[in-house]
Amino acid sequence: MKLPVISGRKMVKVLHRKGWTAIRQTGSHVIMQKDDVPDELSIPQHDKLKPGIVHQCIEIAGLTENDF
Repeated sequence: MKLPVISGRKMVKVLHRKGWTAIRQTGSHVIMQKDDVPDELSIPQHDKLKPGIVHQCIEIAGLTENDF
């Protein structure tokens, strides 16, 4: 799967649709959590997220290509 080029704001919206909740914001990073996942995700609010961050979010949150 080719990683999409998306903004931090769009990633937060996608995660929110998948049941993740923003628990706090520290500076330019939104920290998100889901009850059945032990990890928290830190999403920077940048115009374009780096591929490594997008890949990490996809793996931890179990996202698919169709979620974007």
